[in-house]
Amino acid sequence: MTVSAQDRARRSTEAMWANDDASKWLGMEIAEVGPGRAVLTMTVEKHHTNGHDICHGGVIFSLADSAFAFACNSYNKHAVAQHNTITFIAPGQLGDRLTATAREISLRGRSGIYDVTVTDSDGATIAEFRGCSRIINGQHFAEEADA
Repeated sequence: MTVSAQDRARRSTEAMWANDDASKWLGMEIAEVGPGRAVLTMTVEKHHTNGHDICHGGVIFSLADSAFAFACNSYNKHAVAQHNTITFIAPGQLGDRLTATAREISLRGRSGIYDVTVTDSDGATIAEFRGCSRIINGQHFAEEADA
């Protein structure tokens, strides 16, 4: 039986999430996944803030990076980051519910490009992230051969 693209994305996400202690520790939650896309959320808590009493940039980067990871691993192929960049547009505030929405821009061969927009509780963009992925050996779960 062939696995649908949506089911493949869901099962890949479940397999990755089971071992993703860093994202869980930071308080992230998976809101949505699909082929080449993922949405993760988290609430900015006091331990996420920096010396300016705003969300630490590394926390925002981590949220975007995790959304990127789930998007580029949604095909049941192990994918890792080649390089990532982020542009901070506005600060995340204590109590904000941040949402990172990742979408695939290009996937050719083993290389992918993904854009992630991070928004605050009001839906305002606070960061734009671009991640480049590389598919490596391995799968998240065993798929049966087509009948």
